[in-house]
Amino acid sequence: MAANQSFDPRDFRQALGAFATGVTIVTARAADGLPVGITANSFNSVSLDPPMVLWSLAKNARSLPVFAAADHWNVHVLANDQDALSNRFAHAGEDKFGALALDAGVSDAPLIPGCSARFQCRAAFQYEGGDHVIFVGEVVEYDRTPRPPLLYVTGSYALAARKAAAVASVATECEQPDAIYSENLIGYLLGRAHYQFVAGFRPTLDANALSDADFFVLSLLSVRQPLSGAEIAAHIAYTGADIGAVALESLRARGLLEHVPLSGEWRLGAKGRDAILHVLAAAKAVEADAFEKLDPMEVVGLRNLLKRLIAVTDPGLPKLWRGTPA
Repeated sequence: MAANQSFDPRDFRQALGAFATGVTIVTARAADGLPVGITANSFNSVSLDPPMVLWSLAKNARSLPVFAAADHWNVHVLANDQDALSNRFAHAGEDKFGALALDAGVSDAPLIPGCSARFQCRAAFQYEGGDHVIFVGEVVEYDRTPRPPLLYVTGSYALAARKAAAVASVATECEQPDAIYSENLIGYLLGRAHYQFVAGFRPTLDANALSDADFFVLSLLSVRQPLSGAEIAAHIAYTGADIGAVALESLRARGLLEHVPLSGEWRLGAKGRDAILHVLAAAKAVEADAFEKLDPMEVVGLRNLLKRLIAVTDPGLPKLWRGTPA
């Protein structure tokens, strides 16, 4: 690479953005007692013995005098669901601490709850660093939780995910990168994951004499009912199952569905409610067992990536839930 001292600032910033970082909020207490905090991703470790960390702040930041004079400051490594908090502390002029409950710490510096990790620091050194000031502090107390961290890369928030090993390839064999069908085919991975997951609660489906199509209809109506036959078919179209009048009438004859006389819509019958409760409980147990073998960071990342994939391949299916699922 050729050296170039006349960097384009925007392009240089984008190049730096290729380095993924965590997201932190650094807090201190001003001389007048007011809490001060800013979002920063310049946090890094310095030393284990003594335990020391650093972060940097722009020289034109309005909060610089407060941090420069502070004897203590706290660094909060934000959890994956704290992106709104990150945005709040990234903007000047907002009431950043409004309605925000704080924990008691070793100093009067604000201590924000719910983070992946927190480092309470005694100010040690300050250094000039171009257009920033570098703050180094000695960690006097810290705590951490299993909550996955929030990341920031290429200008956007991100989630961490561990790199997976091969699942269907012999380790000593070299996979051909241009192979039409390999274990890296998304369709294969999604299909295998789906069928392995469903196999875990298949015995409960069989015990209730439910086919996959029956399960689709009952689970749909457990979320929203009553629905017309056309609405049921529209919601389940992505499965490829043919849910027409004959299929719905068959479910009614088995006591799984009821036909609403005036509207012509369908709802769960008593037998259907009992059956789907047992099946969904079994499915949740399979999920819990699988998640015990993953760490919280992987669980969050898995849900996020599946939602992203569904969004970009959605053919326009009707929305099922009226609220945002947790």
